[in-house]
Amino acid sequence: MGQSATKTSEQLGVADAINNSVLAGSRRERAEGIPQSVRGGESGSRAQGQFLESGSLRSSQPVRLGSVKVKSAELILFATQLSVMLDSGVVLSDALDAIGEQADREGFKAIILSLADSVKNGESFSKALGEHPRIFNPMFISMVKASEASGRMSEMLNVLSGYLNFESETRKRIKGALTYPFIMALMAVAATGTLMFFVLPRFMKIYEAKGAALPKLTQILVGFSGILGNFQAMTGIVTGLIVLGTAFYYWARTSSGRQVVDYIKIHTPVVGTMFVDMVVTRSMRIMATMVNTGVRLLDSIEVIQDSCDNYYFQRLWGSVDGKIQDGYQLSESISISPGSDLISPGIIQMLRAGEKSGKLGQVCDKVSVFYEKKLEASIKNVMALIEPLMITVLGGIIGTIAIALLLPVFKISSVIAH
Repeated sequence: MGQSATKTSEQLGVADAINNSVLAGSRRERAEGIPQSVRGGESGSRAQGQFLESGSLRSSQPVRLGSVKVKSAELILFATQLSVMLDSGVVLSDALDAIGEQADREGFKAIILSLADSVKNGESFSKALGEHPRIFNPMFISMVKASEASGRMSEMLNVLSGYLNFESETRKRIKGALTYPFIMALMAVAATGTLMFFVLPRFMKIYEAKGAALPKLTQILVGFSGILGNFQAMTGIVTGLIVLGTAFYYWARTSSGRQVVDYIKIHTPVVGTMFVDMVVTRSMRIMATMVNTGVRLLDSIEVIQDSCDNYYFQRLWGSVDGKIQDGYQLSESISISPGSDLISPGIIQMLRAGEKSGKLGQVCDKVSVFYEKKLEASIKNVMALIEPLMITVLGGIIGTIAIALLLPVFKISSVIAH
């Protein structure tokens, strides 16, 4: 909590400093005759293919917009700064100019200034964001589009920055929890390689010198070691694995492949629970945000559907959207839609109570807080399962190799004795 508060205060401090200098910075920029490289009338694909000289401090080399990558921390800071400046009454184009001028990396600076150019030429902010789909995902664009209709963009951006921060922290927790198992896996690979390529050959020389037959388990291990040491065989195996991996990647992007992969994701024991909790938390948080800021329920559901990267959740919310248009209530629409088992009956009851009391946004907010805690517990459960599972698997592999090496040793003594 302390680090988050410090980061927030630093972000707001930077935003205030930008806010104080925004008009002077934008006038200076115009006075220096900075070219507007991305015009609002151009299509998104064309805008991403051209080059941009960014800011008053021109880059020595032009930046290609289509190849720019932005870190999550930069995106969070951008949303926070823009929210503060719009809330202070700064014009959107001037705010984008000022934020772009203060950006550290040339690539992101070029993106922000291209957004400012598009807005100055009459494009909506959401359409300008849509010209950079690699940086701003459909959920980001949809929420901005909804805020343009409701006239509460600063509030929406503030909540959006909080949501992005939550997503970033969740990913960091998962990566941090996987660090220990990853280190264990590396150590196991190193130990297995040492046994296979250094210890095993020496044992084989000693044993073969005595003219005795190798035990079956040891013969299998020797054969496997020979394959690993054979360059042609390994080339064929690696090539085959690459081909299979590429084929699986493209198959998973097809409709049937995506359905299979997404089904496995949400129905795998323990891991599936974590994934479902993550999607439900995101959905309820978005709905609470948009309903509380005056966005229509149908628009909120459309954004939720775009934010879900799972086929079955997208099918669920798509069906809910159609049911609501037919006159059903939200809770009833979820209950009769395919995939309703993904949403627990308790949530549906709470949504029904929120609809009756006219406090749907507050109910969604409480549900999102509850599921955020449930998600943390799910992540801990997954990590608690991974560690003993890895220890068991890796211990079995190393133990099998050790036994295969020791079996000849036990027979050597009998060979020498005779």
